[in-house]
Amino acid sequence: MSKSFVTGFPRIGEQRELKFALESFWAGKTSFSEVEKVAAELKKRHWNYQIDAKVDLISVNDFSYYDLMLDNIITFGAIPPRFAGLSGYDLYFSMARGNANSVAMEMTKWFNTNYHYIVPELSRDVKFNLNSSKIIAEYKEAKKAGVKNAKINLIGPITFLALSKTTDGSNTLDHLDALSGEYVKLIAELSKLDNEIIIQIDEPIFVTDRAAELASKIVPIYDSLASVADNVKIIFMTYFEHANEAVAQVVKSKIWAIGLDFVHAACQEEALKLLSNSDKVLFAGLIDGRNVWVSNLDAKAEIINKIKTFIPDERLYIGTSCSLLHVPYTLKYEENLSIKEWLAFGVEKLTELKILKKLVNGGEFCETGKCLIEANRAAIASRKTSTLVNDINVQNRVKSLTKFDRDTAYEERIKIQKETFNLPDLPTTTIGSFPQTPELRQVRNAYKKSLITKESYESEIKKYIDDCIKFQEDCGLDVLVHGEPERNDMVEYFGEQLKGYAFSANGWVQSYGSRCVKPPLLFGDVSRPAPMTVDWITYAQSRTSKIMKGMLTGPVTILNWSFVRDDKPRSEIAKELALCIYDEIDDLQKAGIKIIQVDEAAFKEGYPLRKENIPAYEKFAVDCFKLSVCAANASTQIHTHMCYSEFNDIIKTIEAMDADVISIETARSGNELLKIFKSVGYKQEVGPGVYDIHSPRIPTVEEIAAQINALLEVLPKSQLWINPDCGLKTRKWPEVKPSLENMVKAVKIIRMS
Repeated sequence: MSKSFVTGFPRIGEQRELKFALESFWAGKTSFSEVEKVAAELKKRHWNYQIDAKVDLISVNDFSYYDLMLDNIITFGAIPPRFAGLSGYDLYFSMARGNANSVAMEMTKWFNTNYHYIVPELSRDVKFNLNSSKIIAEYKEAKKAGVKNAKINLIGPITFLALSKTTDGSNTLDHLDALSGEYVKLIAELSKLDNEIIIQIDEPIFVTDRAAELASKIVPIYDSLASVADNVKIIFMTYFEHANEAVAQVVKSKIWAIGLDFVHAACQEEALKLLSNSDKVLFAGLIDGRNVWVSNLDAKAEIINKIKTFIPDERLYIGTSCSLLHVPYTLKYEENLSIKEWLAFGVEKLTELKILKKLVNGGEFCETGKCLIEANRAAIASRKTSTLVNDINVQNRVKSLTKFDRDTAYEERIKIQKETFNLPDLPTTTIGSFPQTPELRQVRNAYKKSLITKESYESEIKKYIDDCIKFQEDCGLDVLVHGEPERNDMVEYFGEQLKGYAFSANGWVQSYGSRCVKPPLLFGDVSRPAPMTVDWITYAQSRTSKIMKGMLTGPVTILNWSFVRDDKPRSEIAKELALCIYDEIDDLQKAGIKIIQVDEAAFKEGYPLRKENIPAYEKFAVDCFKLSVCAANASTQIHTHMCYSEFNDIIKTIEAMDADVISIETARSGNELLKIFKSVGYKQEVGPGVYDIHSPRIPTVEEIAAQINALLEVLPKSQLWINPDCGLKTRKWPEVKPSLENMVKAVKIIRMS
């Protein structure tokens, strides 16, 4: 009989309880004991959800106060020297968020998701030092809470090192033997906790192209880990793509089991053939952990039946394709969601898993179970035929597309723009958003609930815009923004104004630390019924003689930061979104807006993990960005913004996007990103982030001046813009104002030198 598992469960809380507890603690309003209390309640609740769903293996150590990679850094003692002398939560949160004396550690995206992890910093001299207290405590906590079938989750040593960076140019993988030795010690300690210990070791690096170079390391490392104790069983867990290279090695090893993703790599016949000739247990990820649509359980059962032609029941576990960290918690708060019957959030996916397990094991269903199966079949059928999904006008417009390029080459455009704007060297600006204060959120919420009139709402928003403009003018910024007070989120705001989208009330997903996003639900053909930003941007421009930048989110980012329908190619959906942005740009420039920023923060995030799939993605992503901005006249300057991306492998693709100015994150990563732009002779203008907005610390004038001088060693003044490294919505005004004032002062010093 096949059993079930869940790869991992979200931790922020279905009502964002952990977020609010953390932020209260960081603000000095509560003690850390209050955070620990909330964490204990959440862990117990999440384990009980899985117990109720009769999950056979329940994850332990998938909880974190900030990030699991950061937890791994603490567990193995890979602490950067600048945090020496700190301990406990002071150390932990200083590494994540920085402190008065030290900048935070770098963050970047977890593979091609919107989740950010803390990047380990290593050097050739690093000395690992095991601290297993968090893992052991959580295991004991789970057992006390009634979890009889615990599975301890760890990030694997190969993935940990492959995702690390070095501060001295050394090779992170040179530490594999030393780090594996600490894993041996850890497993030895864990083996004493129970008669049988099952450990899920996540090695998702093996679903990328790096698998070819790293596969030979699996057998020696994992044989040593599997040999530590007879009562330990190790699952080599992968997700997000196929892991054929890893499977070929795992079957030679002493590892008990391997986890494979049957959602994002549905055809796994090569892996199944290898596994069929071995004794390995297969953990098959069949319930989509990255999207929110109801699973077609009959189709999933067919896949399982195919798997069973290779793998017998007793060697098969069925579960989620990856951690449910990437989807919202539950639909139980969604009372007014029109497409609710088509959706399954985290808790509902547990129910799907419970039904699927019984379905494939031939179990008898009670009346409730029968109703659930029929409801599933009805939801699948209604979604296919619904008139909400299909719009013939949108489909015809996409089919008739012929133009994707601007009418004027960059070299000609930039001359016209410089004459038009007459900006000084090193022009200063921000990425777009200003702090989203509690008062501002209250105003938006009150308007949304019809507690205040439209006139009162607009009056408050205009007041905020006026205050933003006054501060920017007093500060001395060259190109201003309106601050985006009317926007809840850079994707949700646009989705709310587009046909083909729906919105959850409580569909929050963790992005990093306490930061959560609520991705909109793209379920049908997309169109723009009316202008989305023109009124607010033109109002802001009317309040200043300086240039006001229009702020839009790009089509690829809207796509990648939405939960996207799975019944149509993403390339076609992206074209629909691009046409919406095209129309908006056309309206903005007709209204007199001269600079328009089209953010593509998630452009790199959407990249496939396997190189054979990259060309198709790059083509539609570049085409759709160019389509969205090709309405712009030569005198309309198009900016874009990308954050937390490694650009060395896509710099030519960025060039092909043909934006006039690109702003990027460099504050945590030094100038390595900028050197890539120089190395290829990138001719467009660049705005490298000169300070890190994800940390609450305020950079000094001297720090920023030193950073600008470092930038000038790479690119000339004529090519550089000066800005923070990302939007400021998550920061507070007491941090934002002095930081921007210091940035402008630093620029003035450099201009005079």
